[in-house]
Amino acid sequence: MKPLDISPGAPWRDRFNVSVVAFTQVAKLNTQRGLAVTNRTGIYQLHRWDTTTGDLTPLTDAPAGVVFGGLSPDGKWVYYHKDQQGNEIGHFVRVPWDSTLGIGEPQDITPDMPPYASYSISQSLNGRIIGFSTANAEGFQMYTMPVGTDGALGSPALLYKSARYTAGPMVSYDGDFAVIATTERGTGFLFALYAFDLAQPADIRHVLQDAEATIQPVGFSLVSGDARLLATTNVSGYTRPLVWDARTGSRTDLPLEDIDGDIFAWGWSPDATKLLLCNLAGAHYQLYVYDLDRSTLTKLNHPSGTFNSGYYFDADTIYVNMQDSQHPTQVVALDANTGAQRSVVLASGGNPPPSRKARSVTFVSSGGAQIQAWVATPDGDGPWPMILDTHGGPTSVETEGYAPDAQAWLDHGFAFMSVNYRGSVTFGRDFEQAIWGNLGDLEVDDMAAAYQWAVDNKIAQPDAVLLTGGSYGGYLTLQAIGRRPELWAGGMAQVAIADWVLMYEDQAETLRGYQRSLFGGTPEEKPEAHAKSSPITYAEQIRAPILVIQGSNDTRCPARQMRVYEEKLKSLGKEIHIHWFDAGHGSRAKDQQIQHMELMLNWAYRVLG
Repeated sequence: MKPLDISPGAPWRDRFNVSVVAFTQVAKLNTQRGLAVTNRTGIYQLHRWDTTTGDLTPLTDAPAGVVFGGLSPDGKWVYYHKDQQGNEIGHFVRVPWDSTLGIGEPQDITPDMPPYASYSISQSLNGRIIGFSTANAEGFQMYTMPVGTDGALGSPALLYKSARYTAGPMVSYDGDFAVIATTERGTGFLFALYAFDLAQPADIRHVLQDAEATIQPVGFSLVSGDARLLATTNVSGYTRPLVWDARTGSRTDLPLEDIDGDIFAWGWSPDATKLLLCNLAGAHYQLYVYDLDRSTLTKLNHPSGTFNSGYYFDADTIYVNMQDSQHPTQVVALDANTGAQRSVVLASGGNPPPSRKARSVTFVSSGGAQIQAWVATPDGDGPWPMILDTHGGPTSVETEGYAPDAQAWLDHGFAFMSVNYRGSVTFGRDFEQAIWGNLGDLEVDDMAAAYQWAVDNKIAQPDAVLLTGGSYGGYLTLQAIGRRPELWAGGMAQVAIADWVLMYEDQAETLRGYQRSLFGGTPEEKPEAHAKSSPITYAEQIRAPILVIQGSNDTRCPARQMRVYEEKLKSLGKEIHIHWFDAGHGSRAKDQQIQHMELMLNWAYRVLG
């Protein structure tokens, strides 16, 4: 370890202070107008994006930030879910794209509804229909809402409701058809698609389902009169694109068997003759364009990096959000035919200090499972004290991206290792689904195998490995520190899960549905599985100190379950410290992120002496 540096001029602070562009969208029928999520004001907010000048203007100033929003196809309106201090419970609202922040209140589009959770809102390209979902104690409700030619909103109409996890609806160009994704036809977290004819919405027109596989909708064609939906399925064992006609029920799977890894569908070209595809294999990203008329696949020769998202800006240009270990997320324009970089459309703000690159490693875990991880080391010779990190999700994956927190540890002489445990996506369907119904078991095996690999390869000092992670990664930090207490010097969990039963009682319905899908039932239906998977079950076995950083308004990982965990550990004489912050599921503010990093650095230095 190097001397602790938490001074105002510490280089690691500069990396956090770099402004990034996390998400962008362009109005399909008015490409001069865009929407961006960026933290240029110090906290992630929605920004009006003038694509002709590159100017960004804040549209929201929520104290806990806003990271999700949608732009109407004509670019006139920006929709987002307005909650209370990051609790993710509230109403969808809209503001004019050209509005001025602080002048006028956002328009509530569902004023007569009680507060709800939701991550889903879309609009037909002709502007006539909005589709959105709500979730509450009664389950999931899918709605459509008419929009007049003058932009006036009609009353929401219930399209479908389900007690099982359900999302959507997506609406076709002309507002004739809607598609939802629901888990009610399968076990676990397996989605099927339902198509509705909105002229006769009482009946499901078509169903698209693959046995023991999940189908995810991406988006409807961008051409009037075309009811084709772009979607993906993992029926082959890996994610692959397909096209489904909501009018006829016909399905076309793209013949891409010769490509390894997952192939994600990102969207249509403006004339709906081509598809933008993203292949992720061996933690390497490759973009392709598939020509539907010619049945040909073109590999794009683009810059290397981690690609968060991408879409056609026009027929000849693709915009991608990309990053790497040296560069924060920015928007780059690529030639749609070759992949060559044309320009940086929206750059990150500032020049961070150089970062150390991570390398990909693999090792064997229980049952012979091959596990991939990223490892970065500081200057000099090992072994070093090490941070073992686990990502959230679990349906996510860690790739080589810009990571100020990892670099802060490396600056201080720690090795840093991030594990793609079983449950992570992009390693195949069996790998992802291996943990379903038995959470926190195989993942801990994989963490223990990572520990052993790092010790055997002179990366980690055996008595100086600290765990960290956020959300599901925070859960695994607490689960591993109780399940394999002999391995760890301490654990730093952020917005974490400590008790699945209490969490289910308090969390928003969107996450209840997610939890039921992962476990295959409620805590009452699966009591043994919930107990086995809860860190609080292993409280007596804990040996190492714990730091928890938890949001007081979090409805994904609510406060009560963590307070009960803290009380139990303290009653057993265990060392735990909880830092509460006034927001929801994670911090969206630069200053708060820096504060949390400083807390972890101070805590780690104290624990390791």
